[in-house]
Amino acid sequence: MKYVNKKKAILLLNDGTIFEGKSIGIEGTAVGEICFNTGMTGYQEIFTDPSYFGQLMVATNAHLGNYGVNKNEQESDSIKISGLVCKNFSFEYSRENSDTSLFEYFKRQNFVAISDVDTRALVRYIRDKGAMNAIISTETDLDILQKKLDEVPSMEGLELASKVSTKKAYTVGNENATYKIAALDIGIKQNIINNLVSRDCFVKVFPYNTTFKEMSAFNPDGYFLSNGPGDPTPLTDAQNVAKEIIERDLPLFGICLGHQVIALANGIKTYKMHNGHRGINHPVKNLITGKGEITSQNHGFVVDKKEVEQNEAFEITHEHLNDQTLAGMRMKDKNCFSVQYHPEASPGPHDSSYLFDQFISNLSPS
Repeated sequence: MKYVNKKKAILLLNDGTIFEGKSIGIEGTAVGEICFNTGMTGYQEIFTDPSYFGQLMVATNAHLGNYGVNKNEQESDSIKISGLVCKNFSFEYSRENSDTSLFEYFKRQNFVAISDVDTRALVRYIRDKGAMNAIISTETDLDILQKKLDEVPSMEGLELASKVSTKKAYTVGNENATYKIAALDIGIKQNIINNLVSRDCFVKVFPYNTTFKEMSAFNPDGYFLSNGPGDPTPLTDAQNVAKEIIERDLPLFGICLGHQVIALANGIKTYKMHNGHRGINHPVKNLITGKGEITSQNHGFVVDKKEVEQNEAFEITHEHLNDQTLAGMRMKDKNCFSVQYHPEASPGPHDSSYLFDQFISNLSPS
């Protein structure tokens, strides 16, 4: 029987604005920076993406849950978003190969979500006002909620990689593969690892605070800096690793947060965006080939484009066509390149998967 949610729930924004909705049936409270994703599919991959840690997700798709969940569509071992705000929540699903319903998936992890919110109005509000902290709850005492909300730190300056990184190094793939890759996990997605393994790589994934010496002991053919949540500025350990890799001119590829870490390691600043890029239909132009790509993106910080233009060691390779922000760069005299978006997609189009092939072409097998 279809579950009918009835209990009132509240979304309170940091500026005092209130949106009312209904609980999907799991009572509780969730806090974080509110953001929205414009993807029309791939909700399970989005919910389990470590880059979203510490954020309340607003789904712009009007329907969620209609195709259930599948264990093969997770980007990590658990839900990483703090909470969910949506319009219509489906307690039933029609896809035959789904393992269970989205509601049961949420219930197992005691995850708080609210539905019946006017998400179109909410997204327009966030677009106008910018990213801000918020709280969702089945508790309706506004004074209590405001006190909890006041305790939530700003995303700017917040280090979150340590919250999602692996605690111990582990390996994935065939140990007799042609290439060995040392990947620094500052919030890595599973499909990034899958893309490397499928290209005949044996990957060792290291915790966020691993030193270059520890990573180099694996004797890798190349290094990778992953995506992840939060502000890149506090990640000094990762920046030091990037510096040492670059100084030795070893093959290095960075995605999203890893891309930002490479910039900071070279004295190039990053800054927090008004509300970021999150979705699977972002247009990017490859300035080297002149071709356009439809890309999957998820970031609230970005590398300062002007500083890259003024840095003689770098060349801008990709540009976001909606706002002309920096989407990719490479070092002219070093074996290093990076992009702000997600070539592994999951969810999203595969226009940019060639970047993994480009990384492999930069390697020399040991």
